[in-house]
Parts: sequence; C-alpha cells; structure tokens
Amino acid sequence: MAKRDFYEILGINKSASQAEIKKAYRKKAIEFHPDKNPDDKDAESKFKEAAEAYEVLSDENKKARYDQFGHQAFEGGGGGYSGGGMNMDDIFSQFGDIFGGGGFSGFGGGFGGGGGQRRVKGSNLRVRLKLTLEEIANGVEKKIKVKRKVQAPGTTYKTCNTCNGAGQVTRVTNTILGRMQTAAPCPTCSGAGQIIDKKPSEADAQGMIAKEETIPVNIPAGVVDGMQLKVSGKGNEAPGNGVSGDLLVAIEEEAHESLQREGDNLHYDLYVSLPDAILGNSKEIDTVTGKVRIKIEAGMQSGKILRLRGKGIPSINGYGKGDLLVHVNVWTPKTLNKKQKEFFESMKDDEHFSPKPERSDKSFFEKVKDMFS
Repeated sequence: MAKRDFYEILGINKSASQAEIKKAYRKKAIEFHPDKNPDDKDAESKFKEAAEAYEVLSDENKKARYDQFGHQAFEGGGGGYSGGGMNMDDIFSQFGDIFGGGGFSGFGGGFGGGGGQRRVKGSNLRVRLKLTLEEIANGVEKKIKVKRKVQAPGTTYKTCNTCNGAGQVTRVTNTILGRMQTAAPCPTCSGAGQIIDKKPSEADAQGMIAKEETIPVNIPAGVVDGMQLKVSGKGNEAPGNGVSGDLLVAIEEEAHESLQREGDNLHYDLYVSLPDAILGNSKEIDTVTGKVRIKIEAGMQSGKILRLRGKGIPSINGYGKGDLLVHVNVWTPKTLNKKQKEFFESMKDDEHFSPKPERSDKSFFEKVKDMFS
C-alpha cells in the first residue's frame, strides 16, 4: 500500500513552522498512544505513522529532501530511513522528551507502561558509497563492510543504583517562583539505567567490542549525489537494553566517461564527420542501459539535438524517466590533402554549400529553451 503524505498524517500544510509540526505530532501521538489504546493495532499503526512523519519533517534537511523527492528520497536497505522499521522503542528513545508531563507512563520509556525507564540509543555510523551512473539508473544492491560496536559475549549488566534504572535523576531547587523540578541524564550510567556487572577482558568500559559485518543495502533507482539513506539498527549497539544506532549511507555519484547528468536527463556529445553529416549514416552511442544505434539524417546540422525519450534516469519520485539528449557536433577536418582542398575550393560559390537557415533550424537559445521545456 502506498505511503500517506507526511503533511496529511500530521494534519498540517507545507508552510507549517517547526513549532506547529511539533505541536501537531504531540497531538497525534497522544491520541494514538498505546497506553490510551491498549491492544488496538490500528492505533499502534497510526502512532508509528505519526512518529515516522515527525522524524522527517522535524529535521530541516530531511524535510527539504522530502519536499523535493517524496518518500523515495529515503528509500534504501532496511527501509531506507527508520520510519519503515521504527518500533516503539525507537520512538520513545528519539521522541520521548517531546511529551514531558504528557501524563502517559510509556512516554520517554519503553513500550507500554513500564516505569519510565529511558532507553539509550547507540551512535550512528556513516559511510560514503560510490555508484556508477548505470547503478543509479537501474537501482542496485550493495554489500557494505562496516565495523560496529556490539555487546561482547558474556557481558552482563545490573540496575544502576544512582537512578534505580530510570536513566535520569531529578533535582529540586527553590526559586523565587517556588520549587522547580528538573531531570537530567544519570551521571553514573549516562542515561542507560544499567551499569556493567561482568565483562570479558577484551571488552571496553561499556562492555562492547568491535565486530566487522557485511550489510546489504538496496539502493533505489534515481538517487542523487549527496543523498543520504538510512539503514535502521545497523549502527553501533547500545549497552544494556538500549537500541542500536543507524547506518547512514551517503551517495557519491561517479563521473561517466561519455554521459553527463542533469537532474533526470542525460547529455551525450556525438561527433560526426562532414561526409556523414552530408550523406547520412547511423551511429552507436552509450546509454545507461547499454548501447543503442541512432540514425543520422542526410544534411544533419551541427548543434542539432536529438531527444531519446525515456533513456535518462528514473525519477526518484516514481514519475517516469528522464530523456537522453544527443548533441550533434559536425567535425570539421583541420588538415586536407591537395585533392580535398581543390574540391572545397571549387565548392566555395556552389549554392548547395551556401548557408540557408530555415525557420525550422532553431537558434542556440531556442534549442536550450526546448531542452528544459
């Protein structure tokens, strides 16, 4: 089933401010919170859907990409961004503080009404992934090797005595306005709610070890240079009962030998000889799906642009494909032998060699205008 528009989910328009986005999300999350709707799968689905929308729209960079490319801007391995695979722990870990004083025991803690314990999220990992134009045009699965921190076998944890497993400590101070209560991450367990009980000698202070892992990442067709895909849960693990961070994959587009990309369109410079331009011929050119042969009509003019529809890059939004624009350049020889010179000398005053541009022979500026229409 197609994903719903994020603005529609939160009931806001694209011009909404960050404060309005936050307010709309809080309203939806309270309405569909699992404590308020126990054993209601539809409410749980809408709760996750609202969190997914807020995750993107609350981040200016993600929001800009979503406004430009839609849902496919974030698609990739593991659901692309965390919304597709977001669970309750992800939501409470990332957005629990938005509800401060919301009145539900589950906010800021685990799923359901469990005691307000915070769950720490592991750090994200970032990698750059180089892709050829062909891979971008067709989509591809890549296997990426990463070293991520995981809990060492044999590591055990116990409840932090400082915060009693809550992950945070509260302080009460007297002010001119009365007593004020503030909460801060526990200094002993750094907000995890747990501390090391036992760990093997090779583990670090948090009971973690580095482990190399090969992670498959599905790259959707049409990604652009600089786009970042997120593979949920494939970053560093967190100590104790925390949730894993994410693997962030930054796309880097490699230069193509003969094709140049401009949005979803591709450009190709085709050089033809003077005899081919006069008499006509056919030429084989590169595309992102293999070579194709195109016809050079007799009398082809230099600067002519041939448009091969649908031979460009698929739209990341799923709106079809771009075109391949073939720019014809008639190659003028720089040196001639005596016989060739004599032939062209005799053609100087021949009417067939005199320029006679017709209305159909567009100017350079008209051609540029047509390219972007």
